[in-house]
Amino acid sequence: MRKIMMLAAMTAATALTTPAMAAGNPEGKIQVKVMGTAVLPDGGIDKIKYIAPTLGTTLSGMGVTNPDAKANDNFVPTLAIEYFVNPNVSVETICCFTQHHVNGAADLAGTNLVNHVLILPATVTAKYHLPLGPIKPYIGAGPSLYVVFGEKPGSTARALGVDKVKLSNSVGLALQGGVDIALGDGGMGLSLDANKYFIKPTAKFYNAAGAKVLETKHDLDPWVVSAGVSYRF
Repeated sequence: MRKIMMLAAMTAATALTTPAMAAGNPEGKIQVKVMGTAVLPDGGIDKIKYIAPTLGTTLSGMGVTNPDAKANDNFVPTLAIEYFVNPNVSVETICCFTQHHVNGAADLAGTNLVNHVLILPATVTAKYHLPLGPIKPYIGAGPSLYVVFGEKPGSTARALGVDKVKLSNSVGLALQGGVDIALGDGGMGLSLDANKYFIKPTAKFYNAAGAKVLETKHDLDPWVVSAGVSYRF
């Protein structure tokens, strides 16, 4: 994870420094942003799609009648590249990796269910910018594909006989809003951005014999809030 974050930071730095031959332009066609991003997911259980009878009996014996879950927050660097079709309409894509774990909530509070969930939120949004001079608020929307890597069962899941867990890749929707603030005429600026994602992945838990013992659907639905610098040319 640390190597991935360093690579993203190096890529962003290169994107900002290499266009030196092209003069910055606050009304240019291309904008690159390097930002710090807070990823604030929900992760609650939307539906229990399957539970093995033996696991159901075990959970009932533990007094679990209202199971739920919560994914932790994370802070990561992000790189965004944006192309302006005209002064008011653009298309943007972002690049980042974010890692999370999922703990129990409600009757499962204090438990550890899934660890090392590495997510690539591949997102493309179409944006409309209000023409207000150097300060340009915008709104946008677009599809998102959440690609999941490296998930592992947490300590509580292992204690209940889970040997493997798999979170599904998921397609969802992103709604976006923010503001770009130009700093002079050299193409540099500041950017504040917020995205609300609507993503519902499925988690499947398997025992050592490879049999599925639990399948749950989750409201991941994160807020992704960013602030950083931009360069337009």
